[in-house]
Amino acid sequence: MEATLKELLNFLSIELTVMLTAALPVIELRGAIPVGISLGMTPVHAAVIAFIGSMIPVPFILFTIRPIFNYLKTTRTFKKLVHKLTASSLKNNSGKIQKYGVWGLILLVAIPLPGTGVWSGSLAAALLDMRFKWAFPAIFVGNLIAGILIMGVSNGLFKVMGG
Repeated sequence: MEATLKELLNFLSIELTVMLTAALPVIELRGAIPVGISLGMTPVHAAVIAFIGSMIPVPFILFTIRPIFNYLKTTRTFKKLVHKLTASSLKNNSGKIQKYGVWGLILLVAIPLPGTGVWSGSLAAALLDMRFKWAFPAIFVGNLIAGILIMGVSNGLFKVMGG
């Protein structure tokens, strides 16, 4: 019985590690899937857990980032940082979203390159006043596409490396 409990706790800690890794900005699902596979998860299991973890911050970003940024703009300490983040996010991402709407947001989130992903897509959608009912499904679909791509690439690399 003790061995079973130990195995269960180890299993859950691996899942929690992958989920929390996926929730981090920059790393997101793109880094969490290879982490999960390297910790012994199957590629599909790692992708599902990473997907869930990467979607956790999305509603919080969509609903809270603008009020938080508006408050921080009134402070001396964070005013420049907020303006820099806002300008950078809008400069790099708003063109695609404004031109193509939901499809642009899906594409922004789906492309597994630096500066893209659910954090960037959520921030851009929030700053562009995109409604939640359009932004969340677009981020969901884009993240699903990215997860499938990363799972395939990671699975292939681990097989080639003999892992």
